[in-house]
Amino acid sequence: MSVSQYKTLDLKPDHGQMIKPSETIDVAFAEGLTLNDRRCWNALIANAFGPDMRDEDKDFRIDLGELRQNHNGNERVEDTIEKLMKTVARCKMPNGSITRFQLLGGNNMGDPMRPRGELTYSFDKRLIEAVKDSISFGKLEIAVMAAFNSKYALALYEHVSRRINLRHKMGETYSVEEFREILDVQAGQLKAFGNFKQRALAPALKEVNLWAPFRLSIAYKKTGQRVTEISLSWCWKDKEGRKAAQTELEKSKIGRKSRMEGIKETIVVLETGTIEELGTQLPE
Repeated sequence: MSVSQYKTLDLKPDHGQMIKPSETIDVAFAEGLTLNDRRCWNALIANAFGPDMRDEDKDFRIDLGELRQNHNGNERVEDTIEKLMKTVARCKMPNGSITRFQLLGGNNMGDPMRPRGELTYSFDKRLIEAVKDSISFGKLEIAVMAAFNSKYALALYEHVSRRINLRHKMGETYSVEEFREILDVQAGQLKAFGNFKQRALAPALKEVNLWAPFRLSIAYKKTGQRVTEISLSWCWKDKEGRKAAQTELEKSKIGRKSRMEGIKETIVVLETGTIEELGTQLPE
């Protein structure tokens, strides 16, 4: 089988990576997910990833320890599992149709009172239909995802990881509502653009630029005083930039907050009253 004939589920992730089908990245959630919810869903996808994921009747098993993250008990795992079962995702297919699926199908959790145990789970058949013939994906670094403190940063990182290797494409322009959807900002939350920028967009940009192997910048287009479009640009970091990101990942989490606060935000007006560019400058 030639490389061009491979489909996403036939690929093998490199050590320290997970491969996530685009159909599970470019989706809109009917209900907002927390950072832990997103991490748990990624763990379930990564554990099941492979040709077996094409089987609608397949059950997968995963150690509960891989889902607990930094918590000792299984209570939060139970809450997250039930939330994933109730959450509906909307995915636009290549033929223009819209597929809706629950993030998780039926499952069985071993005695939740025991520290050890496993979860037996399945996926919604519509999710299986969406990914079984997938030919596009994002390669996600496990260490980078573990470093994020914000669900918005994880969502932005996944979105760009799906696009960073596209030839002759180094950016994309979105409406503000489309970008809110990318970051999984639910309707009614952070309504004012200033709040959206301060609490979701800018922190996500800082975190991704600190830890990811690529660098992002954002430009805003205004109509009058109102921001109407957001342009996102991306490029791979150079050798020194990647080395700096890896060094930061290897540092203790102690002091990360202060190092994050040391990242400066720079705004440059490209066209007076029309476009502003937001970038980040890492502390020396």
